[in-house]
This record gives sequence, structure tokens and C-alpha cells, in this order.
Amino acid sequence: MKIKDIVEILGAEVICCEDLLDTDVERAFGSDMMSEVLAFVNEQSVLLTGLVNPQVIRTAEMIDMPCIIFVRGKRPDLKMIEMAEDRDMVILCSELSMFTACGKLYAEGLRGGMSE
Repeated sequence: MKIKDIVEILGAEVICCEDLLDTDVERAFGSDMMSEVLAFVNEQSVLLTGLVNPQVIRTAEMIDMPCIIFVRGKRPDLKMIEMAEDRDMVILCSELSMFTACGKLYAEGLRGGMSE
């Protein structure tokens, strides 16, 4: 699935790196605990989270995540947006809950991002 498809499915707003919306992703992982993300996520996953702090960007960078989706209407600050731009990481914002956003993506064919 391309990130631009995720934008459409979730009705999400693109915050940065719009030029990277044709990037392919195969999996998604939803969590507000970055320790879980580090422990369980495969690369090339999309991260869905309601946690809004710079550690989210750093965590996603460590495992080569191309896209972060902030759910529940959460929005990154300017520093986080700049960090994501520097790392070529797409940032999306959705008003949906994490549960609903994950469910919609799963229904459209995106699978879980946990390591086997």
C-alpha cells in the first residue's frame, strides 16, 4: 500500500514530506509506548500513535519507519515537523481513534507490523 492510500483511507492531513506519498508500506503498528515499538516492529511499518514528543521521531528513525500517523487529533509541534523533514519521514494527522484507524487500514489490506 502506498502512503497516499493511507491518507485517503483515514482522511488524514499530510503535515510534511508530501513528495514521499508514493512510498510503499506493507505493515502498520499502533502504540503509544515507544519501548514496544522498538521491541516488536518490523521496518517499513507505519506507526500510529497518540504520543506527541520528539522521541517518537527518534524511535521511528531507528527502525526505518517511513511514516508516522498521529491519531486522536494529536499534532506535532514545529520542532518535530523539522525533525521528520530532515529524516524524510512522512507525518500524517488523523482525527480517528487508534483503534478505528488501525481497523480501517487492516480492512484495506495493511497487516500488523510485529516481528515474528
